[in-house]
Amino acid sequence: TGLPKMVEHDYTYPLGHIITAHWQSVVEDGLHYTVADTGWAKAMWGQIYGQWIMGSAVFVYDYERFDAAHMLEKASKYGVTTFCAPPTIYRFLIKEDLSKYNFSTLKYVVTAGEPLNPEVYNKLYEYTGLKLMEGFGQTECVVSVANFPWMEPRPGSMGKPSPCYNIKLMDNNGNLCDVGEEGEIVIETSEEKPPGLFRGYYRDPEKTKETWHDGYYNTGDTAWIDEDGYLWFVGRNDDIIKSSGYRIGPFEVESAVLSHPAVLESAITGVPHHIRGQVIKATIVLTRDYEPSEELKKEIQNHVKGVTAPYKYPRVIEFVDELPKTISGKIRRIDIRSRDEEQTD
Repeated sequence: TGLPKMVEHDYTYPLGHIITAHWQSVVEDGLHYTVADTGWAKAMWGQIYGQWIMGSAVFVYDYERFDAAHMLEKASKYGVTTFCAPPTIYRFLIKEDLSKYNFSTLKYVVTAGEPLNPEVYNKLYEYTGLKLMEGFGQTECVVSVANFPWMEPRPGSMGKPSPCYNIKLMDNNGNLCDVGEEGEIVIETSEEKPPGLFRGYYRDPEKTKETWHDGYYNTGDTAWIDEDGYLWFVGRNDDIIKSSGYRIGPFEVESAVLSHPAVLESAITGVPHHIRGQVIKATIVLTRDYEPSEELKKEIQNHVKGVTAPYKYPRVIEFVDELPKTISGKIRRIDIRSRDEEQTD
């Protein structure tokens, strides 16, 4: 999907992933399964470094094309004990008949890679009794925000800062944000570099300086923090939609759209508008029981108005067979935006 970031790490990187393994709650002599193609950094930090240090075996299942039923069959057959996958994978898993599979060995489930929609959390808990524990990390670091085993998760929240990671939120003027205010997630490094944080971008000092300066590494992700210290993801800075003076994060709207029973997957983007600047567009993959129609578009729009603030409803809806994704399962909103811009031109 593009050239590698060329992130440069030092010897503390594998050791720093002990934090990641604690978030995953891997156990000695357990069998851990992280869904991650080897072209993605998470193949290393999600299933090798910290997991082996903690004494867990690793389960690997390769496939040419993802099939939720096959994945469930393999995981249950071989007795996976801890499981990690992006929310995209879970969205497909919960649409299967989970009563067919044996989850007696499965003790813990986590997710990362993109925001977790509360609807996915609630459905999985209903079927398995397991609480899906979300975390946030990047190629540049280990899991830096997470719902750890000793915490009570809040569905839709990334959790709290990891041990050794001093996480702040910063506005566009470089001021630290208060409770409830949206800001960029930054990692303070003025006193020391936390274990597992990268050294810089290889042979790219300008890019390194652009993201890491004045004692803070800037992640490029926006969130807000509640009064109890839980962080709530808003979106990548590039994905924030500006419509009629409002700043709208795609994640909240996606969660509202996904709570409609007809919706399997959804990507929220902004499309140019001559008056509002941008309007919200929902690109939707429907579940097996529904067919595209103008009536269904209206129904989904009215549903979103009732779930979140009415001004956040998608004025444009497009039904598609599948969403563009990276090999790791992340939705590539940039592809949708680029295609819409080409059609506008």
